Amino acid sequence: MPAVPPQPQPDGPVPSTQHGNPARNGSPGRAVPPTPPEQPRRTAFAEGADRLRAAATTEPGRLRIIGAVLALLVVAFGAVTAWQMADRSTAADDVLNNSQPLSSAAADIYRSLADANTAASSGFLAGGQETAATRDRYEKDIDAAAEGLVQAAANSDPDSPSAATVARLNKLLPEYKGLVERARTYNRQGFPVGGAYLRYANEKMQEQMLPAAEDLYKKENQRLRADYADATPYPWAAIGLGVLALAALAWAQHRNYRRTNRVLNHGLVAATATATVVLLWLVVGHSVARAALDDSYDHGVRSLNVLHDARIASLKARGNENLTLVARGAETVEVGDKTYDAYDYDFGEEMDTLGKGLAMAEKLADDKTGEQPVTAAVGNMTEWKKRHTAARTEDENGNYQAALDRVIGAKGATGECFDSVDKNLAIALDHENAEFEQAAGDGLDAMTGLTVGAAVLAVLGAAGAVLGIGRRLSEYR
Repeated sequence: MPAVPPQPQPDGPVPSTQHGNPARNGSPGRAVPPTPPEQPRRTAFAEGADRLRAAATTEPGRLRIIGAVLALLVVAFGAVTAWQMADRSTAADDVLNNSQPLSSAAADIYRSLADANTAASSGFLAGGQETAATRDRYEKDIDAAAEGLVQAAANSDPDSPSAATVARLNKLLPEYKGLVERARTYNRQGFPVGGAYLRYANEKMQEQMLPAAEDLYKKENQRLRADYADATPYPWAAIGLGVLALAALAWAQHRNYRRTNRVLNHGLVAATATATVVLLWLVVGHSVARAALDDSYDHGVRSLNVLHDARIASLKARGNENLTLVARGAETVEVGDKTYDAYDYDFGEEMDTLGKGLAMAEKLADDKTGEQPVTAAVGNMTEWKKRHTAARTEDENGNYQAALDRVIGAKGATGECFDSVDKNLAIALDHENAEFEQAAGDGLDAMTGLTVGAAVLAVLGAAGAVLGIGRRLSEYR
């Protein structure tokens, strides 16, 4: 046989002929498959959801879920009721003890300033024979205004607009007093410049101080309306949760009856009873409180505001009446094609405002006690107008002293009518304020105990629901 020539060796390693064994001499074997990655760890929420789904497949698990939901609904109902009624009770308390008294205090500041201005002009007209009563009235009004400003500053937030208004009035009040004292000094000495100082003091009062006091009064009224808006809305969130909780409790009892043929579950019945009590207490109590607060606003606050405005109009009218004689025609105003004495024209405007205010106050008065002083004030105003017309006739005919006697005289003067109007309006204000306090107090009392009572009853109701479901669970042990 012919010789076989030598064969060339392969360049690469020779694979092993044995399955599953790597080649020898350091040659690599078959590739090992990679290890599969570890599954991501599940979250606690996912695991809990799985356990919940698993529990829901068994009757004990379903009962536990139902019990937890019922307890949560009843507790949420009680918590929301307590929260909403606490807010409304606080707002009602603010109406009674904070914002309305502050609103009346702001009106009193305005009244004191306007009355001080009136007393100053009356004293000026008396000249060197200024009566002690007129002087005392002026001093008392100034002191009352200063005291009211101190209280207003104490009850205002430092950075609030009300605080800025109070600070401005505190600055203007000493300036006004200085002008009045100069006017009195020159008037006692017989210098005509005294009248100019008094007119300047009146200008400061009418154009700066009274508008600032009116602004303070309006701000306090805005706060009062805001407190009413917080106290009177129905607590719909709490009512809705209460209805939902009762519906869930009724469904749970119906389910229990269908599965066990038992009419009553004492725990669920107790929970239903407590939830019903809370819901009825909430609806009835708040409805009574709302009605009382609405009554305090309609027949208290509205009447007080109208009476305050009428009283202020009478004070401004009296001041203008006096200044008509002080100025002696030095100040005029053109209306259309006619020229009028400025102060006498303003007197007429304020008397119109007074008449409208008294007419409105008569309509708002809901009893004879409140109506009688307003009716009397209307009669005083009518007589005042007659006497004022007579005084103006004397002045226009050149009888200045006769006109002066008809304005500041001892008998038959317009001052008597003004004092009677002011006195009757003060009586009406006291009556309406008492009615406001009674009605607002009734509204606040209707909410008393509801906050704590709702929370306690809700806890008891939740406990009843849990115990009722627990009794059913005990049957599976």
